[in-house]
Amino acid sequence: MDFTGKVVLITGASSGIGASTAKYLTNLGASCVLAARNEAKLAEVCKECAALGKATPLTVVTDVTKRADLERLLKLTIAKYGRLDVLVNNAGKGAGGSIEEADLDQFDDILDTNLRSVFALTKLALPHLLAAKGNIVNVSSVAGTNSFHNALSYCVSKAALDQFTRCTALDLAAKGVRVNSVNPAVIVTNFHKAIGMEDEAYAAYLKHCETTHPLGRVGTGEEVAASIAFLACDATASFTTGTCLRVDGGKHILTPR
Repeated sequence: MDFTGKVVLITGASSGIGASTAKYLTNLGASCVLAARNEAKLAEVCKECAALGKATPLTVVTDVTKRADLERLLKLTIAKYGRLDVLVNNAGKGAGGSIEEADLDQFDDILDTNLRSVFALTKLALPHLLAAKGNIVNVSSVAGTNSFHNALSYCVSKAALDQFTRCTALDLAAKGVRVNSVNPAVIVTNFHKAIGMEDEAYAAYLKHCETTHPLGRVGTGEEVAASIAFLACDATASFTTGTCLRVDGGKHILTPR
């Protein structure tokens, strides 16, 4: 895979899968635009990318739930590079709670970040992606394809994102723009700690996940980044669109007994 000459915009790029994808694609020659809310962490990821000896990414502090931030993000991207080839909609957040526990504020908050922002940024980026015959990779979850207890808002947001992926893929196929998603299961990131899981509980959870992922382990950010690169590369996925690629250690095929 070679991304030389390609401009890739990655949201949620300051940590986790976004940061891994930034480094992975930079190493493959991409000119990356990294967007996230945390300026310090964003600068750290940029420094790690620059250390690879490739192009230094453009960083833009961005809250994806704010339209003005998204408009500024696109404006700065085009001002610097004059084009956009790949959009990686990675920014997202999680929350626990069943239908009895979750409230409307939580539901709105999760869908605002995980779904509405993807719609908004995709709309803004679309003219540039159409011009470049580029493509989109959305970062969804196994929670989009499977149901899990105590995660209602999150599961609904990712299931809707999968449908968004398929619908936009269908809408844009005739215009030469591919749209796909990756659907990871448990990946070692700060995701679970961000929603309140303490270190000891997180370690126990990862151990438990050895039994809920048929491959016997959880995944890494680099493994998801490699799948994103595969889908974003025309040399490897030119005939692939509307696909929700499960990067989940087989979790989606496990039927509890």
